[in-house]
Amino acid sequence: MTEAQIYGICGAGLVGIGLYGAILGRSALRRLLAFNLVGSGVFLIFGAIARRGGLAGGAASDPVPQALVITGLVVAFAATALAAALLIRLAAVERDEASARGKPEAAGAPSAPVAAPAKSTDPRTEQPATGQSGAGHS
Repeated sequence: MTEAQIYGICGAGLVGIGLYGAILGRSALRRLLAFNLVGSGVFLIFGAIARRGGLAGGAASDPVPQALVITGLVVAFAATALAAALLIRLAAVERDEASARGKPEAAGAPSAPVAAPAKSTDPRTEQPATGQSGAGHS
């Protein structure tokens, strides 16, 4: 078994494990990590293809798949960073919505009770304020 074949088999294994995790993953973070495993497996397979398609009896490697792998790594890193930022923002929004409904946060800490807003009165008339100024009323 050659080096390229071992890399190809390992890449196929990573793709399989990643697909399994993406399909059966419960949380969004696990699915994101599984998606990264699929990408790593594909990059490893591309590297194996580049090694097998090399010139001079396999001593050199084809530069086109290598360029695709390098470009793919940069794109995968940017997409992972964006997805992680979106997951953090989603968790913050869900936590805020849960605390607004009066439910305890997911971390187990009870949320503070929300006090009712104080009723403001207009000092000129001692009546509840309506949100409009007294000028211009007839």
